[in-house]
Amino acid sequence: MKSIFTASVLLLGVTAASAQTLDDLKSDGRNTDDILTYGMGYHLQRYSPLDQINKKSVGRLVPVWNLSLDNNWGEQAQPIVYHGVMYVTNARATVAIDVATGKQLWKHTLDWPPETPRVVCCGVSNKGAAIYDGKVYRTTLDAHVLALDSRDGKEIWKSKVAEWKNGYSLTVAPLIANGVLVTGISGAEFGIRGFIDGWDPGSGKHLWRRYTIPARGEKGNETWPQDNNAWETGGGSAWITGSYDPELDLMYWGIGNPAPWASQRRPGDNLYTSSVLALRPRTGEIVWHYQFTPNDAYDYDGCWELILAELNVQGRGRKVLMQLNRNGFLYVLDRASGELISAKAYEKVNWASQVDPKSGRPVETDIAKSIRDMRATEHWPSTRGAKNWQHAAFNPKTGLLYANTLHEGRMYKHLETQPYAVGQRYQFIENLPLARVPEEPLGHIEAIDPLTAAKKWRVPLMDFQVWSAMLATGGGLLFTGKETGEFIALDADTGKQLWQFQTGSGINAQPVTYTHKGRQYVTVLSGIGGLYWNIAREQLKDKVPQGGSVCTFALMPD
Repeated sequence: MKSIFTASVLLLGVTAASAQTLDDLKSDGRNTDDILTYGMGYHLQRYSPLDQINKKSVGRLVPVWNLSLDNNWGEQAQPIVYHGVMYVTNARATVAIDVATGKQLWKHTLDWPPETPRVVCCGVSNKGAAIYDGKVYRTTLDAHVLALDSRDGKEIWKSKVAEWKNGYSLTVAPLIANGVLVTGISGAEFGIRGFIDGWDPGSGKHLWRRYTIPARGEKGNETWPQDNNAWETGGGSAWITGSYDPELDLMYWGIGNPAPWASQRRPGDNLYTSSVLALRPRTGEIVWHYQFTPNDAYDYDGCWELILAELNVQGRGRKVLMQLNRNGFLYVLDRASGELISAKAYEKVNWASQVDPKSGRPVETDIAKSIRDMRATEHWPSTRGAKNWQHAAFNPKTGLLYANTLHEGRMYKHLETQPYAVGQRYQFIENLPLARVPEEPLGHIEAIDPLTAAKKWRVPLMDFQVWSAMLATGGGLLFTGKETGEFIALDADTGKQLWQFQTGSGINAQPVTYTHKGRQYVTVLSGIGGLYWNIAREQLKDKVPQGGSVCTFALMPD
């Protein structure tokens, strides 16, 4: 480890004057100067009521500072902001920045083994930090979790989660829930047995581990074959940060695909893969679960963000969680019980005809049977999903979800499985592109009703998909970014683009908005990388340079 420090004693003294409490985290968003949680609130709504930047004023939005992150791996993180200091992570470093000037205050650099990226499925990245009690927490590619002093970046503790050489990695932004630091593992494509961990945020002591694949004798293991050890290498990653309901004291984590993708060796539902788990943060106890895709044969993991809200359902308010699942269905569940309220297709789906409202299970079609019979089959949506990791936003005023979705099928085939090898890819599929239909889009930017999946509007994407998160604001705007580098603002009522700025590299990250001394700012990380860079590298390599930076915007004075 090494740390690089830049002098800014006065500002750091202000930061140290008060530390973040659990009540501060619960009320994140009420003080618009701060962003203390991933998702801009435990609900993961990615919504801010700020309206200084709005449909009328957005034409005066200009860059006010930019800071290089000196990183070519790509940027996917959400910034954290506290008392005028922004904390940003990527796979290589954690940086503290003065929000008023863009000046780097300190930088803590990671040294992981150069061969570590070989056990990373889909791009070298980090999704962001957590902040609590004067400490900044993050995870590392070589499967550690660590705490830094928020004043100067000095390392306070570092704990090993797993052995990276065995296929384990961490890219997740940690969650602080009821005083526990919670992290989820990556590595299903390498045949790990997934888990979620609880840590003491003060000391780094390991408090509990909840395996996402139950062992022999545990509830749920009966959904795995009893005549082989498929459960021991069953996958079940948890690499997108969970949401949390403090009133119910339940956190909600999406669980990833089973391993291998080819399903013939693991008949059964394969709990708790491709599911949501409702957990007690103090103990890791599972209170309820809901499985989106039983015996997932398609890489339709359930990791994506679980957005909490209150919806009017048949005339009464229901506290729900929502997910635009990779499998093409938009799920609405009661977040106290896990009861299915709605599940409607929001993109082209051919592997299932519907989700049965009584059983909650998908009704699979002959397409699914063909795939399970190991025949090459045109499959919608593709293994990348009808939506990938790029987070949606929910505006509680409009009741709509806003998302960057994908319109993509593949020619998909299961192959004969081979014996498990530690730290090696464990998938056994053929996954080929379909011929492009010229008039069909590659994806959409869209506004979606969560209960019906009806589209208020859709903007077709004809050149490249959008893999940046969405931000919704009280100013009637949506902010997101393009792989070709444009940071854009859309009219939330129509989807019409109102503003753009070329950031210099592709955007795969999560925009945020906040205030400082009464002025509204918008920040996004720019830096091409991640899965879509791997997919579209040949089309993008001569158009979009690599290189990470933090881009911040505010209104030009009248």
